[in-house]
Amino acid sequence: MVEYFINGGPFMWPILILLLAGFGIVGERFYSLISSSINTSKFFEDVEETLNNNGVEASLELCKNTEGPVAKIFSAGLSRIGRGLEEAEKAIANAASLEMSFLEKNMIWLNAVITIAPMLGFTGTVAGMVNAFDAIAAANDISPAVVAGGISQALLTTAFGLIVAMIIQIFQNFFVSMIDKLILDMEEYSAKILDRLYESK
Repeated sequence: MVEYFINGGPFMWPILILLLAGFGIVGERFYSLISSSINTSKFFEDVEETLNNNGVEASLELCKNTEGPVAKIFSAGLSRIGRGLEEAEKAIANAASLEMSFLEKNMIWLNAVITIAPMLGFTGTVAGMVNAFDAIAAANDISPAVVAGGISQALLTTAFGLIVAMIIQIFQNFFVSMIDKLILDMEEYSAKILDRLYESK
C-alpha cells in the first residue's frame, strides 16, 4: 500500500490530507449525533409525568439535565410557558431551527471531501498522462516501459481519490439517516408537547 501511495505521485498527498480531514469531521459528527440520540418516547413520558405531578419547574429541570435536541426544544417551550402559550410556541419553533442547524453542522465539509477527492485524483491522472507523453517525447519511443510510470501514476491517483470519496460517502449517508430520524422526532414531539401545554391551560 505504501508503495502504491509513493508511486501515485505528489497528488496523493492532498488526497491523503482530505481523507484525514474527512475522518476528523466523521469523528466529530459521530460523537455529536450519538450524544443527541435518546429514547424520545420515554423522555416525553417522563416529562409529561413530571409535569403532571411536580409542575413546570421540575419538568424544566429534567429537560436541562437531558442531552439531545428534543430536550432543548422542550426546555425552550417550558421556560416561556409563564408568558403564554404563543410565546412558548415561538420559543419551541426557534429552538427547533437552531437544533436543526446544529445537527447539520459540518455536513457541508463532508460533501466537500466527497467532491474534491475525485477531482484531485483526476487531476493527478492528467498529470500522469502528461508525464507519460513527455517520456515518449524524450525517448522518441512508444514502448510500454517508457509510458508505464506515467500511466501507473495516473491510475493510482484516480483510484485513491475515488476510494476516499466512497469511504466518506458511506459515513455521510449514515449521518444523514441519523439526522433525518432526529428531525422527525423533533417535529413529532414538538407538536406533542405543545398539545400537552394547551391541554393544561
